[in-house]
Amino acid sequence: MKNFTSVADVADVKALIKSGLSLKQNPYAHKSLGQNKTIGLLFFNSSLRTRMSTQKAAANLGMDVMVMNVTQDSWQIEMEDGVVMNGGTAEHIREAAAVLGTYCEILGVRSFPSLKDREKDYQDHIIRAFMQHAGVPIVSLESATLHPLQSLADMITITELKQVARPKVVMTWAPHVRALPQAVPNSFAQWMPHIDADFTIVQPKGFELNEEFSNGAQIMHDQEAAFEGADFIYVKNWSSYQNYGEIGTDQSWVVNQDKLKNTNAAKVMHCLPVRRNVVIADDVLDSDSSLVIQQAGNRVYSAQAVLKAILEH
Repeated sequence: MKNFTSVADVADVKALIKSGLSLKQNPYAHKSLGQNKTIGLLFFNSSLRTRMSTQKAAANLGMDVMVMNVTQDSWQIEMEDGVVMNGGTAEHIREAAAVLGTYCEILGVRSFPSLKDREKDYQDHIIRAFMQHAGVPIVSLESATLHPLQSLADMITITELKQVARPKVVMTWAPHVRALPQAVPNSFAQWMPHIDADFTIVQPKGFELNEEFSNGAQIMHDQEAAFEGADFIYVKNWSSYQNYGEIGTDQSWVVNQDKLKNTNAAKVMHCLPVRRNVVIADDVLDSDSSLVIQQAGNRVYSAQAVLKAILEH
């Protein structure tokens, strides 16, 4: 694997999931693989699980780790070509990425969308610029449109904990108080066809995802009907793709224990952070139904499987 920015970069998804599960059983088996190699982690926005889990994954492989909050720790970076840099930006991505590529064998990059300009956001300009100019493998720590490390961890979690050969997995929209990206649901929908599962997306009308990512899923708008017989329920808010960035606050979509009564004792997933009693009720998050901690724990092994594959390339 040369880069890791989407499921399209993965030659064999099931093999990568198997690698993650194997690393979970023996995290230090490949400690020498990353010896004398450095990964740089660049954050254009906040992070908790992605930052810590990727650092831990790199350490498990013997790598040195350098972390930079780009908007706070460095010069402001100009992303556009052909501009006269007489404003607030002091360094161009062409030099910044190339220099970082001389310091590190791998770069991880995390960025968020503006949620104002759909066309620009969906170009994933920051990730693509690093891929073009850094000269080393790029790992997406989340982009404007996708979060593949999260999705790989989700696939590991479902594979590890499923009780039937082909579980029913439902991703449900939930309300929120602010506009959130479509990156996590886009990515989850993109990865799901690569494992053995029946997959449904349920959301209010007007909150359908870009069909580029959701193609192949069953699409529903009735949450109660969608949940019937479900083995896993993935709860996530996203702002509207059609009315780009529009917030949805319909509290009837909050997932609580009553919503789980017609499922197949469904386990509930969320990528975190989660706003309690806005997205998921306490009676779910504090119950045996919740997988959010195990799911977050698997973020280490998704990152480690990816880094191992890149180092072995």
